[in-house]
Amino acid sequence: MRVLTFNGGIHPPHHKSSTENKSVEVAVQPKSVYIPLSQHIGAPCTALVKVGDVVKKGQKIGEPGGFVSAPVHSSVSGTVKSLKAMTVPGGQKTMCIEIENDFNEELFEEIKPYPGIDSMSREELLNMVKDAGIVGMGGATFPTHVKLSPPKEKNIDVAILNGAECEPYLTADHRLMLESPQDIVTGLQVIMKILDVKKGYIGIEDNKPECLKVMEEAAKNDSKIEVVSFKTKYPQGAEKQLIAACTNREVPSGGLPMDIGLVVSNVATAAQIGKTLKTGLPLIERICTVTGSVIKEPKNLFIKNGTLYSELIEQCGGFTVDPAKVISGGPMMGLAQTKLEVPSTKGSSGILCMSAEEVNCEESSNCIRCGKCITICPARIQPMFISAYSLMYNYDKAEEYKALDCIECGSCSFVCPARRPLLQSIRVAKKEILAQRRKASK
Repeated sequence: MRVLTFNGGIHPPHHKSSTENKSVEVAVQPKSVYIPLSQHIGAPCTALVKVGDVVKKGQKIGEPGGFVSAPVHSSVSGTVKSLKAMTVPGGQKTMCIEIENDFNEELFEEIKPYPGIDSMSREELLNMVKDAGIVGMGGATFPTHVKLSPPKEKNIDVAILNGAECEPYLTADHRLMLESPQDIVTGLQVIMKILDVKKGYIGIEDNKPECLKVMEEAAKNDSKIEVVSFKTKYPQGAEKQLIAACTNREVPSGGLPMDIGLVVSNVATAAQIGKTLKTGLPLIERICTVTGSVIKEPKNLFIKNGTLYSELIEQCGGFTVDPAKVISGGPMMGLAQTKLEVPSTKGSSGILCMSAEEVNCEESSNCIRCGKCITICPARIQPMFISAYSLMYNYDKAEEYKALDCIECGSCSFVCPARRPLLQSIRVAKKEILAQRRKASK
């Protein structure tokens, strides 16, 4: 098998050994869940329930607020206790529906298996994805039905699944590929039928040989699907880098994969599509890796959306010592949390709890012009200049230097000997540039 890769990138320590060989455990049911009405990129949902309503597992409780949106469903059966604003893993406050769990796991009456790929049209499959509230589960949480509805002028001919899981510590996708490979293959087949494409790839890093073997076996009867091996390098799972390695095509600056005939999804997203087809269940549960040196017993947990991070950590034995930092996601692209009473969402792939020694927050110094950030940047931009202009509030100049092409992988910050806040300042620049564009369009 060929081993593919991209230009640039880094090799951070993997730190996956504590969970990569641990099978997924079903998490203990929480007494209450807190379902955010916004668990996706795009417009938030409008609540369909009120305090006192009795809901069932899988019942839709949030109506999408637009085309770029996704419905939300209850992950338990029980009674609605409140609607209140809560801080979510992204740091913002979002309206959440608190549901007291009755532990009966009573399914919503309308949930039933779908007839199958061959018995459904492309439109019916797309509506299934939309109604199930499926979003990108690799972390981006972009509504999947939108991604699978490219404009007619875009000639899509390839679908790619990202099974690289290059982020250190996280092993949720690793275990998913080992334990539910057929769901992934079925999900990719659905995606390919919706897009009417004849070629599909499943890309996996070569440090996961068992996943490569299992996925090849699962896909062996479909000649349209090819499992490809990627060189182990961060950020191999980034969309544009995945495309470059797999197809040798390059997404243009400011463009999208659909501009060069591609659609990329995460293996967890595909698995959810396959599961929905088989069971009728919407996206209400997922695998989440709870790990880190201060976690007593790191695990891969199958969790219900809306479970508090504090409860998930407790199910792993709690902390051995007080953590210096708790991150939603991995250490490279994840977001540090200010508290543990935040609800898990459709994008909660991991909770990383780190000690003071690991965090090692050194003071930043002036840029020494070493050029390391430019050399390793997988997006082939100049982080040192974009960051400098951002810190001077010169966002127009940051835009000139292609700030919006940054994929926020954090490689520049990782290699910077001066410990400059490169990623953080570039994120600020991107937000300001996009805000200025929205303001101008109005």
